[in-house]
Amino acid sequence: MLLPEEIIGTEPLSTLDRIQNLILDSADFEDFLNELARFSAHQVAGAGDDALCGITLLRDRKAATIGWSSDSAREVDEIQYRLSQGPCLTAAQEEREVYVPDLFDEDRWGPDYASAVAAHGLRSVLSVPFHLQGEAQAALNLYSDVPHKFDGDVAARARGYTRQISQALRLAVRFSLHADSASNLRATLESRTVIDMAVGIVMAQNRCNQETAVRILTDASSNGNVKLREIATSLVQSVGGAASRTHFEEPERREAG
Repeated sequence: MLLPEEIIGTEPLSTLDRIQNLILDSADFEDFLNELARFSAHQVAGAGDDALCGITLLRDRKAATIGWSSDSAREVDEIQYRLSQGPCLTAAQEEREVYVPDLFDEDRWGPDYASAVAAHGLRSVLSVPFHLQGEAQAALNLYSDVPHKFDGDVAARARGYTRQISQALRLAVRFSLHADSASNLRATLESRTVIDMAVGIVMAQNRCNQETAVRILTDASSNGNVKLREIATSLVQSVGGAASRTHFEEPERREAG
């Protein structure tokens, strides 16, 4: 099968071009990050190598592996989050490279970290920070079952690679943040719309003003220990459907009737 650059007769794509294509071709942010982790393992460790790769993101004082080349990579990353320490956290937080040549000789994060990762059959770890310029903090984490795997040329490739793709990852994180904000805004607006509709229904049913209708709904929410949005949704659905109507009234009106 011919690659795109072979079909059109141009030079092979650069790393940045390939990363941009990953962004464009991925279904969503999570899909992009997983593809990026697999691509990163290949680029840094080399073709045919079984090195594991994870990408750690620190945001809002929380750490998470946002992309992984395999389930094993995610699992060993998460050991650090449980212990609140380890090379990838140090690399991301302090924005400096952290290398563990041999886990059997490692004690910087206490005996628990080294022994837990070594139990997965791993011997060496390299964590290299991305430079996201304030968007968040992140690091590329590489694991190998070979001690001193990331000496020399491999470490140099990792440094150059993270420098190359930091901007692409920064843009991806920014787009994700905007998408999250937009999703939250849509949810808020949808909730507000349902409540406004419910207020209108109560006003029509009780021939009352907006303030009274809002009080009727909030009282029903409080008395029934049900969220206001759920009360509003139930009312709107019952009025719009074939089911019998749910009618909220002020207690005073009910007693007078």
